Amino acid sequence: MSRAQISALVLGVGGFGALVAATASNEWKVTTRASSVITATWVYQGLWMNCAGTALGSFHCRPHFTIFKVEGYIQACRGLMIAAVSLGFFGSIFALFGMKCTKVGGSDKAKAKIACLAGIVFILSGLCSMTGCSLYANKITTEFFDPLYVEQKYELGAALFIGWAGASLCIIGGVIFCFSISDNNTKTPRMGYTYNGATSVLSSRTKYHGGEDFKTTNPPKQFDKNAYV
Repeated sequence: MSRAQISALVLGVGGFGALVAATASNEWKVTTRASSVITATWVYQGLWMNCAGTALGSFHCRPHFTIFKVEGYIQACRGLMIAAVSLGFFGSIFALFGMKCTKVGGSDKAKAKIACLAGIVFILSGLCSMTGCSLYANKITTEFFDPLYVEQKYELGAALFIGWAGASLCIIGGVIFCFSISDNNTKTPRMGYTYNGATSVLSSRTKYHGGEDFKTTNPPKQFDKNAYV
């Protein structure tokens, strides 16, 4: 099991969890109205509802009852964050199928393609979240520094930073997944060698004069005359 794939899976799933938390959070923008500590009032606004809390501990939320009366940038951010969460979910599923340790997904070559697909999906999820959070933050900062804007001004909420962090994790995890397939391509198969055993001295003799084996002959024995008596 590749360590790169484990790191990519942890980053991708962690980023996906951060995107879910940012999408469901109500602290996309926040403001404080306080003449004193006792009478302080906090106002939070998110993609789905507005909330207000006091220093005495009371906390009330009111959802956006209609879609058509919500401002355009909020609807755009909703769509982008829903797309980011959906892509992160499918990226996590593809990543599990593309892991080398799992028994599903087919051969190693097929798993490498699935892992690359998971990386691309994670990158798209991170880009959607990054775009949605940046669009919302741009609207807040534009209204805050506009001297002609006379309505209530807000500051960046915690959900935006969570969304940016989740998007970064998804993008990093997706890039690692895409480059993890290079490990399978760079590994060359091992060469197999067969052992034929040690060759004997007799088998290594060369042939003599185009086909006849060279054989050593023993010298003729010399017999004395007395040997026949």
